[in-house]
Amino acid sequence: AGNCGFSKPDPGAFFHSLQKQGIAPNFGSLIGHSTVRLEGMGGAFNRPPEPDEMERMKRHVARAMRAGALGLSTGLIYQPGSFATTDEIVELAKVAGQYDGIYTSHMRSEGNAIADALAELLRIAREGGIRAQVSHIKLSGQNNWGRAREILGLIEAARAEGLDITQDQYLYTAYSTILFDVLPPWSLEGGQDSFRQRLADPGQRQRIAEDMRQSLLRRNQDSYEWVTIAGCPTDPELNGKTVPEAARLRKGTDDLGAQIDLLLELNAGGFVEGIFHSMSEDDLQVFLQHPNTMLGSDSGVREYGKAMPHPRGYGNHVRVLSRYVREMGLLRLEEAVRRMTSLPATVFRLRDRGTIRLGAWADIVVFDPERVADTATFENPHQYPTGVPHVIVNGEPIVRDGAMTGSRPGKILRSRPSAAG
Repeated sequence: AGNCGFSKPDPGAFFHSLQKQGIAPNFGSLIGHSTVRLEGMGGAFNRPPEPDEMERMKRHVARAMRAGALGLSTGLIYQPGSFATTDEIVELAKVAGQYDGIYTSHMRSEGNAIADALAELLRIAREGGIRAQVSHIKLSGQNNWGRAREILGLIEAARAEGLDITQDQYLYTAYSTILFDVLPPWSLEGGQDSFRQRLADPGQRQRIAEDMRQSLLRRNQDSYEWVTIAGCPTDPELNGKTVPEAARLRKGTDDLGAQIDLLLELNAGGFVEGIFHSMSEDDLQVFLQHPNTMLGSDSGVREYGKAMPHPRGYGNHVRVLSRYVREMGLLRLEEAVRRMTSLPATVFRLRDRGTIRLGAWADIVVFDPERVADTATFENPHQYPTGVPHVIVNGEPIVRDGAMTGSRPGKILRSRPSAAG
């Protein structure tokens, strides 16, 4: 947990509560930069922190690392992380690096400005003295398709320089996040109440709408057809519908003005999840074949049957085993398993995890290579995979013959801080 800049403010207290109640899987967490910034600065502000605020934020990161956080994460497309300068992040990364933590980042851009965003990540790794990970590497927007080898080349050049850079990926050509993603970052400064106040001002509302139009133009698109509403608490009837479909339903027309009006209203109402179909299968496969690309779903925990979430939370890893190993032969089975197990365990410093050997923790997934398959789809996401009869955590079965056992043998996976204090 703790990805993309957001985490529990006090990982130590959260770890304690999980241990007390008991958990089925093992659990680890990063400390989120946006969470630290909110706590240290008291809100989502588009300014650098004052010296006393910066010291507070550094103490926060150090405290989380001592409690066992695995590193520092940023989500630089989200507020308040998007308001941070590179220098601010470098200073916090230095603290995490002192405890042998990792820096993971959902970078500022995965589209037109991805090379600049990657350069920022590399600078943070270099000046922060920390290893770094590109969170869920991708190329968003059709005008950026075909650049996968270019981006991997930049990462390889950094590794040749001596930086320890890796990346993770989920195996779908759509990403998922909150619908705030379509809004200009400046419109969200100060939080939800400030955003609503801006919408109430006709001039500012018009400016927001115009920025949204310009953003579409930069993507060479003239509609939000590529965006699907995944989870709208205030209007569940819209779940599973594209933005134009939802606009026709609620506005009587699907012209771009109606789509933008609907998106503004939905975002004013609170957190709405979306699915964004914007990546190329060819680029996905290029990223997948790189030996340092590990596999992660980037999914939150889902309540079965609720809303229309991205299917990756149900099917990501088995999709690799069925589609990209068995059907396409893009990866050898052993290599796919390495990307799910020993590679991430090594990168995140999870000692005695990720390999089956004498003395290691017995975390084992038993699957049938000929039958394993993901059944979750965008149209019907709440579907469990097939061909995975048993799951063992710390030597105890938590799934036996396809059914949960009720056992809770999970442990907290803490870092082992090397810095004093």
